[in-house]
Amino acid sequence: MKVLLDHPNPFLLAHGGFQTQIEQTKKALEANGVEVEWLRWWDDGQKGDLIHYFGRPHSVYVQQAHAKGIKVVMSELLTGLGSRSRVARKAQRIFMNIAENVLPHEFITRFSWEAYQTVDACIALTSWEKELMVEMFSAEPERVHVVPNGVEDIFFPKAEPKTEKSKYLICTATITERKRVVELAEAAIMAQVPVWIIGEPYSNEDPYYRKFLSVVRTGGEIVRYEGGISERSKMATIYQNAPGFVLLSSMESLSLSALEAAAGGCRLFLADLPWARSSFGMMATYSRLGSKQEEAQNLKVFYQDIEKASKPPRPCRWADAGKQLTRIYEGLLADKTSR
Repeated sequence: MKVLLDHPNPFLLAHGGFQTQIEQTKKALEANGVEVEWLRWWDDGQKGDLIHYFGRPHSVYVQQAHAKGIKVVMSELLTGLGSRSRVARKAQRIFMNIAENVLPHEFITRFSWEAYQTVDACIALTSWEKELMVEMFSAEPERVHVVPNGVEDIFFPKAEPKTEKSKYLICTATITERKRVVELAEAAIMAQVPVWIIGEPYSNEDPYYRKFLSVVRTGGEIVRYEGGISERSKMATIYQNAPGFVLLSSMESLSLSALEAAAGGCRLFLADLPWARSSFGMMATYSRLGSKQEEAQNLKVFYQDIEKASKPPRPCRWADAGKQLTRIYEGLLADKTSR
């Protein structure tokens, strides 16, 4: 079995969790004995049994792959859609229905909505994402598989840390609007709760990043920021020594940082969104995204009573995620050979 991994956006243009997911998926599959290659768009002689496409492929892409006997598996992050209200999702579904019946087919195909019905399998990170794929895009439930992201082995402590816990809650996030790190820093200063924010902006010239630096400067020792940390072993130690992890982003699919923090034993304080509830249930603390005062008060209560907060369950390792994907691939290819 040879699997080809494809993704439409160059990593050099934007870093983030999706890049980590794709790279770790490749390593996890290889650890399970699967032959994996990046799909080489310029190589017309490349061979493969199955394409795992990270994103939403165009209908022509799927048709051409099937014409060559290649199965197609799709992983799309429904970050924005999954964070919208029920009313907004219903309005979007109505618009999609009207568009499909009124607008020219050539225009509708640009959205690639039909990909959910034509690919051989869809991979959802959470049960909430699966629900969205079925509800919004009419994916067949039996073709949608829930496979959460894994966590690298280094983030799982081999023993309980012997050092005293740090006073800082940890937030690991790209410095951008949807991660709401400015709002978190302001809430931390208002509540006088020490928070260490770790991450980098997409651009040093980004106005939101500049505003973030301004807020950090007013926070004194309450808000700690020294940029990003790429060394995985160092990040693992930081998580294991932290009393808790906080992420108040307005949109997420399944936060890799939250999973890494959970592997390290952190209590979690998260924005009250469906992705978080479907991933951690009652084993995390949630805050509605509202006024600064409300968020600050919720953060303060969490920090003061952190020892009473439930620890989240340990997430799966990447090798386990790779094993689940391998079984899905094998099932699809077995179905292909039986015909």
